[in-house]
Amino acid sequence: MTSTVRRPSRVAKLPPRERILDAAEELFQSEGIRRVSVQAIADKAETTKMAVYRHFATKDALVAEWLRIVAADYQAAFDRVEADRPGRPKEQIMGLARFIAEGLQAISHRGCPFINSLAELPDRAHPARQVIEEHKARQTRRLTAMCVEAGMADPEQTAAHITFLLEGAQVSTQNGSIDRVGERLLGIVEGIVESHASPAPGRDGRDRPKGK
Repeated sequence: MTSTVRRPSRVAKLPPRERILDAAEELFQSEGIRRVSVQAIADKAETTKMAVYRHFATKDALVAEWLRIVAADYQAAFDRVEADRPGRPKEQIMGLARFIAEGLQAISHRGCPFINSLAELPDRAHPARQVIEEHKARQTRRLTAMCVEAGMADPEQTAAHITFLLEGAQVSTQNGSIDRVGERLLGIVEGIVESHASPAPGRDGRDRPKGK
């Protein structure tokens, strides 16, 4: 008779707090926030319900922390495009559009975590909803600043147009209403950037030296 040695799982190798957050992310994304119990998260994380509450006072606090991590990933995308394309705001804007376009495949399977969560969190006082609203406001401010630097005639309006497109692309991917969403998104955003940006000096002849 042979015995089988049980090897520790990948989950068990992570610190408890990380295991809990990983489990919560997977369950919230696949089943929704309301349907997932703290006990289900504990089981998935290979820990106890009491351990979950040692790290997170309430389920709402756990949801908020998960969304805070998701928001940080999006803000990191802003940091990357700014660092990779210093002084080139139009390219930065296109870099953000490309980041969204490249992430659409994952959204098609599980949906946008912010959109999904907002549908389940109607109370604007909910800490997780506040995380989403603060993240979206910060994202809009950063995009508007890029539009200002790019010399857009109306940077706030242009940022709003681009935001509508980025958000709409995610919803359209999630519901399957539009094909080739990423390709279309990049083309439309590029058109907006080029049409709203101020012309370079001399392009229309007004800034050229006299007599030339």
